Amino acid sequence: ENYIPMIEMTFLFALIWSIGSTVNEEGRKKFDMFLRELDGRFPSQDTVYEYFVCPKKKCWTPWEEKLNNSSKVNVDVPFFQIVVPTVDTVRTKFVLDTRMNNYNHSMVTGNVGVGKTVVVNQVLGSLKEGRSSMTINMSAQTSSNSLQDTIEGKLEKRTKGVFAPMGGKKLVTFIDDFNMPKKSVFGFLPPLELLKLWADNGFWYDRGKQEVKYVKDMLLLVAMAPPGGGRNAFSQRVQGVFASINMTTPSGAQLRRIFATMLNGKLSDFDDEIKPMGDPLTQATVEVYATIAEELLPTPSKSHYLFNTRDLAKVVQGVMQATRTFYDSKESMLQLWSHETFRIYGDRMFDFKDKEWLMNLLDEKLANIFSSGWKTLFEEDGIQAMAPFATFMRSIDNPPYEPVNDMAALKELLLEKLEDYALEPGKSAMNLVLFKDALHHVCRIHRVLNQPRGNALLVGVGGSGRKSLAKLSTYVAELKCFQIEITKTYRQVEFREDLKTLYKQAGGANKPSVFLFDDTQIVMETFLEDVNNILTSGEVPNLFSKDEIGGVCEDVRADAKKANAGETQDLLYAFFIERVRANLHIILCLSPIGETFRERCRMFPGLVNCTTIDWFTEWPPDALFEVAQKQLESENLGTDEVKTNVCKTFMSAHVSVSETSKRMFEELKRMNYVTPTNYLEFVNGYRGLLKEKRAEIGDKAEKLRGGLEKLDETGVQVGEMQVVCQEKKVVVAKAKRDCEELLVEIVQDKRVADEQEKQVNAEATRIAKEADEANAIAKDCQAGLDKAMPALQGAEDALNVLTKKDIGELKVYAKPPPLVELVLCGVMTVLKRPPTWDECKKQMGDASFLEKLIRFDKDQLNDALLKKINKYTSQSDFTPDVIGRVSFAAKGLCMWVCAMEVYGTIAKEVAPKRAKLKAAMDALEKKQKQLQVAKDQLAEVLAKVQALKDRYDESTASKKALEDELEDLELKLFRAEKLVSGLAGERTRWEASIGTFEEQISFLPGDCVVAAAFMSYAGPFPSEYRDDMVTNTWLAQVRLLNVPSSPTFNFALFLANPSDVRDWNIQGLPADDFSTENGVVVTRGRRWPLMIDPQGQANNWIKKMEQQNNLKVADQQMADMVRIMESAIQFGSPVLLQDVLEEIDPVLEPVLAKNYIKRGNNMLIKLGDKEVDYSPDFKLYITTKLGNPHYTPEVSTKATIVNFSVKEQGLEAQLLNTVVKKERPDLDKQKNELVVKVAQGKRTQAELEDQILYMLSTATGSLLDNVELIETLDKSKTTWEEVNESLIIAEETATKIEVTSSAYRPCSIRAAVLYFVLNDLAKIDPMYQFSLDAYNDLFLLSIAKSPKSDVLQDRIKFLNDYHTYAVYKYTARGLFERHKLLLSLQICVRILQTVNQVNSEEFQFFLKGGQVLDKAAQPPNPANSWISEEAWDNITELENLPHFKGIVASFEQGVG
Repeated sequence: ENYIPMIEMTFLFALIWSIGSTVNEEGRKKFDMFLRELDGRFPSQDTVYEYFVCPKKKCWTPWEEKLNNSSKVNVDVPFFQIVVPTVDTVRTKFVLDTRMNNYNHSMVTGNVGVGKTVVVNQVLGSLKEGRSSMTINMSAQTSSNSLQDTIEGKLEKRTKGVFAPMGGKKLVTFIDDFNMPKKSVFGFLPPLELLKLWADNGFWYDRGKQEVKYVKDMLLLVAMAPPGGGRNAFSQRVQGVFASINMTTPSGAQLRRIFATMLNGKLSDFDDEIKPMGDPLTQATVEVYATIAEELLPTPSKSHYLFNTRDLAKVVQGVMQATRTFYDSKESMLQLWSHETFRIYGDRMFDFKDKEWLMNLLDEKLANIFSSGWKTLFEEDGIQAMAPFATFMRSIDNPPYEPVNDMAALKELLLEKLEDYALEPGKSAMNLVLFKDALHHVCRIHRVLNQPRGNALLVGVGGSGRKSLAKLSTYVAELKCFQIEITKTYRQVEFREDLKTLYKQAGGANKPSVFLFDDTQIVMETFLEDVNNILTSGEVPNLFSKDEIGGVCEDVRADAKKANAGETQDLLYAFFIERVRANLHIILCLSPIGETFRERCRMFPGLVNCTTIDWFTEWPPDALFEVAQKQLESENLGTDEVKTNVCKTFMSAHVSVSETSKRMFEELKRMNYVTPTNYLEFVNGYRGLLKEKRAEIGDKAEKLRGGLEKLDETGVQVGEMQVVCQEKKVVVAKAKRDCEELLVEIVQDKRVADEQEKQVNAEATRIAKEADEANAIAKDCQAGLDKAMPALQGAEDALNVLTKKDIGELKVYAKPPPLVELVLCGVMTVLKRPPTWDECKKQMGDASFLEKLIRFDKDQLNDALLKKINKYTSQSDFTPDVIGRVSFAAKGLCMWVCAMEVYGTIAKEVAPKRAKLKAAMDALEKKQKQLQVAKDQLAEVLAKVQALKDRYDESTASKKALEDELEDLELKLFRAEKLVSGLAGERTRWEASIGTFEEQISFLPGDCVVAAAFMSYAGPFPSEYRDDMVTNTWLAQVRLLNVPSSPTFNFALFLANPSDVRDWNIQGLPADDFSTENGVVVTRGRRWPLMIDPQGQANNWIKKMEQQNNLKVADQQMADMVRIMESAIQFGSPVLLQDVLEEIDPVLEPVLAKNYIKRGNNMLIKLGDKEVDYSPDFKLYITTKLGNPHYTPEVSTKATIVNFSVKEQGLEAQLLNTVVKKERPDLDKQKNELVVKVAQGKRTQAELEDQILYMLSTATGSLLDNVELIETLDKSKTTWEEVNESLIIAEETATKIEVTSSAYRPCSIRAAVLYFVLNDLAKIDPMYQFSLDAYNDLFLLSIAKSPKSDVLQDRIKFLNDYHTYAVYKYTARGLFERHKLLLSLQICVRILQTVNQVNSEEFQFFLKGGQVLDKAAQPPNPANSWISEEAWDNITELENLPHFKGIVASFEQGVG
């Protein structure tokens, strides 16, 4: 009985969820009314969409019954995994499950954030056994090729031409953002057409082989938001492939139910005061979201104001970071809620009015729902009252997410982290100023990185600190920062390889990582498509090949096994991707400048939907002031008041440049960006400049002071020397007299000594003769004695051989042999002892017997004794040989006895001679004593003479020394007078210069502010804007705040060395002030210069200036550009990178940014994928021929943009040189020679003065002793004066030449005016471009071909007329016909304007007409019939011009 009603209800249910499933909220109401008219059995409450057919009850049952209202949310799981079922999600899932089971392709539509992806993921998560799924996120860059490749990556070949999912399963392909691909030129969406081809026919084509490819067992499930905001409408043919279902936007009640469930679950174990806050917090959050979504709609300038329920969920996610321990009061929870609301909505607002609006909205909700208020919570009004929240302030496990009320502690902690970061290997130090806004940004970025799957989009101009603060936040969060390195050939393949590395790091190695990616690295927009995929699904389609997937799965297999994640390849890869999503955070740094940001937000919705936006706005004035104060902490500017005022000047200068940039854009359409990096460079430049100028001027003053001190010392020494000199003259005269007196005394004593010496010498001669005679007698005596010596020696030797033992042998004889007895009796006789054997034995018993024999006094041998001895020796047997046969000892004694006899005999003969010798010697001795007395007397006399002589020598030497000293003093006095008189003029000049230098040093605080501001900011501006900023803003502010400064400050004179400027002029830099300023900025800038040089003047100047330094010239189109740069960086050569356009190769970014890497004592820089040794001599110059390029803030912050567009004044000077060179080559040659001569002369003067001062300052000891120094000083002084005289003559001659040359000035003025007429034609049509080189050639042609005349005025007229017509002809042939008359008018008017023959007011009226602002005061039109209203407006306004007074009355009278 229920069969038919059940079939009918089922049919109606199918009708509702097929035809009726596609409509929106309003459509559902209409469809509900339509169905109720057909069938009245539906329940009366709600719409038919709120019911399903219950098989058990067999009736319409509310979907709400399928919800388990009592189920609690598990708040411990990651936020993105929390799913709160609603009626909409339950019924949509049911319908999709049913369609999947019936194998119908399905489409889910609905606004962003309604939960389409969540429902689909639930469907995919509950697929039947035998089914697998894949997810594809489309973007504007998705092509049919990439879609086909992505799907085919999940297929395998079954048979020839037939492909199906792996493992024999059926594949459900989920495609999100289905309508995001951009339309082709023919208006269709190629990826969608590919799917329609397959859905209709079951195949598509192999694009390589052009063969049919059948794809089996695949089901499509797509999701999309309605067209608009980058999403495209597509044909119904494509839509017809799918069964559609529209998910309506959740109602406020549904949203409250979802998020209240989460919050109540979170707060269930909190204190009683907080526990009931879940519902009111949800209500406030939903109401704030609804108001924001309704009020803050996207506009062209706020294209990112795209709010959806994801943002609502992020606020709730933030509130759920509260922990029971640290949140124990209602106020703490409301502070957290306010903070999180501001983080999600307020951080994307760059308009302060919008932020204030949001604050007021929160204040209203706090008052209405919580009976509180903003001021109650944060104790004061204003957004700045809200403290940032962070988790890194406490060093504990699971630190709380809490407000940081102590900003000083936060700053100190982050400064420590910054220092630690600089010590990390491979990291370069970041010089960050952590003012209040920067601290807030770090906390915001860290907050995002701490959230599961938290990604950040940092929006701000280049130089606002996005990347630096992101790196610091990453370091604080203890995550690994990953960045890609751009090279010249970096494309999609290289990007994918880097992404593989990143995925393996995050997924394979399980390292929490941050991918920091900025817009300068977006070489191809497809990079963003991959990033968009990572943000939305976590997976980049076909990132890994099938072979690589196997390796990736093996890397995670062990971890997957521990987590029970499965072991099949699909499950392992899914585990890998989930781990990537858990570990990987993306920080995108994009610039809001231009259309690009808006286009990217539109084309890649994940950039906004899946990130938390943090907008880096301009630094507020208090931040600018704080940064300046911090940087100038250690600087001594005199007083704290001056330092404070200098900081205020920094602030106002930065703000004024922003305003001037806006005015320049309005007037000239020339864009210039002013970023915080410019400001930091300004402040650091000021410090460097102040230090440099103090040192430079201080050194100059110190040198002069040193010179003056030396001159003063010399003056004092001269006075002292003059006194000493007079005293020395008296002493020298006295010494001379003493010497003469001493000489007389010496001569007298010398005469007496000489006479005495003669007598002594005669006596000495006589005594010497007698001594010779005595010596002859002694010699004769000695000769006699020498005869006995051999025998004596023999006897002595024989005795020496004998020993006591030998004597003992003889002594033991009781009865000795006769011969032995004979010998010993002979010995006893010699010794005058009794010649008996007993006596012999007795004597031999004496131990010194032999010694006695040896020492025996031979001179005692008298005649009687010799006779006795002879009795023995005369015996025949008394010979040593015979005796020796009997006894060896007796032999020796025998020899001794014989020797004694021989000696005694000879001595007897010599005795008379000896007596004679003694008498002679006694007489000689007496005479020698007398001689010695005489000699002693002579020595005394000679000593006296020598003493006088020594005194004389000493006196003479003393006199000579005194004379030398006097001469030296006189010479020094001469030198001193020469030195003092020579440097007398210098003294006056040096004293004046010291005063000037001291005054300049006192003016430095203000002068350096203006100079540093000029260096940092003035480069891109034309001269009139520069002058306005310097005179009317910067200097005015400096003087208003009483910062010491020069009354006549001039930037070029302050920073440029005159000799350098002269060299620049010689090398081709125009001599006008504007060009000189540019030269200073180029050569002294802290950043590499990027010169806007449409006329090529900067190019030529750089080439000539750096020619001698081995300049390398390159451009970005050269294949070996990187190699040239690499070589130049290593070897310190300058590089000219010419003809760049509006983009600079990303590979040069580290060079532009000067990102040096210090490794040991070496400096390196990264160029592409190589680290290159950096030489400090390296220089980089960049030029562009574009007249009005639009460089991004990133380029503006890394390079100093310098506007080298030629000025009329500069061009006029150049053309005057050209005309004089051709008309008066003699003058031109003389002028050029004089320019070089003057430059050399000035340089020589400067060098000589430096040399004089250097020698004075480095001289040691007395200046007057340094002969070389005085000679060099004298020579230098002479040369200086010669050069000075020649310079005076040269400058007088140059003035005469200048006067003569200026006679041709009318020609140069006319030629310059005509060039700028041509130059301005580009404003009419960009095609009209005229080269200055070509114009110069045309001018030279006119000089050569124009009629000649000896009368100068006639010649000038002929040349001007000829050249004017030549310019018209030359230009007109390249113009459209309608512009030729305009050219004639412009030439005519500009020529007349140069001679003041055109009234500027009247000409402006002629161009623009008049506009009547007050119609009521306008006289009535007297003739409506023939005077139009527009004409009458012009006539009545013409009345206001002086020469047209009365024209209105004239018309009225004439018509009347």
